[in-house]
Amino acid sequence: MDLHYFPSWKVALLLLLVPCGLQCMSVHVLNEEPVHVMPGQQLILRAQIEHGPLEEVSSVTWEREPETGMTHERVTLATCPGRSLKCAGTRPNVHVNMEQRETTLEMNAYEAADGGVYTLTVTDHRGAKTTAQCIVREYEEVHHVSVSINASHSTLVCGEAWGTDPHFSWLHERAAITNSVGRVSKDGTTLLVTKTPICGHFTCMVSNELGHSSATYTAAPCEAEGRGTIAAVVCPIFLLLFGGVLAFLLWRRHRHSNRGERLHEHLDDTI
Repeated sequence: MDLHYFPSWKVALLLLLVPCGLQCMSVHVLNEEPVHVMPGQQLILRAQIEHGPLEEVSSVTWEREPETGMTHERVTLATCPGRSLKCAGTRPNVHVNMEQRETTLEMNAYEAADGGVYTLTVTDHRGAKTTAQCIVREYEEVHHVSVSINASHSTLVCGEAWGTDPHFSWLHERAAITNSVGRVSKDGTTLLVTKTPICGHFTCMVSNELGHSSATYTAAPCEAEGRGTIAAVVCPIFLLLFGGVLAFLLWRRHRHSNRGERLHEHLDDTI
């Protein structure tokens, strides 16, 4: 077939049917969201830009808007021309770097007000826009730890209000949980109590990088086991002491009795 006589409209149709790997652009934020940042530290967001050989990046824009609330006004943080490594940030603590297929947003001295939904918009040479989003939140300490009991299933459940990345651990009478006391779930939030009856103090400790907090469930005192242990130790000792004292008294009485008999015999012989 002579391509010179191939209709132009068919060429256009073939271009539209070209696989997406050659013409479609995609944007992906590499950070696992939500991203938690401590106040005063640095926020770093990285995104990858994929495009085919027929695509060109015209501009890259980073924006932020509140995650919740009535107002959803977007604030532009930085804009980068596609072929330039220089990006114009709107704030002195915001820096954006551009590479061939990757862009990085860096924000120094993070504040609580900097949280929200971050949107990256990539515009190609035809004006088509492709976006990707990432949620950024402030790293918070643990709050309001509580322990509840499900008596029918012999389980204790530990809850925490809104702390970031909480880690759970359990204590019984200020000691680590052993198999004789119970089993802790993989996430640490639930303690299946195997000790019967349930007694003593069960404490749930919740911690993260900013600190820790705890709550305690108090059951009936473990008195029966304690008294049994004391009795098992004290009774033999008491019996040994009592037996020793009794043996000593009998021996002393027997000794005095023999001494009196010898004295009486001596007097008789003298007379």
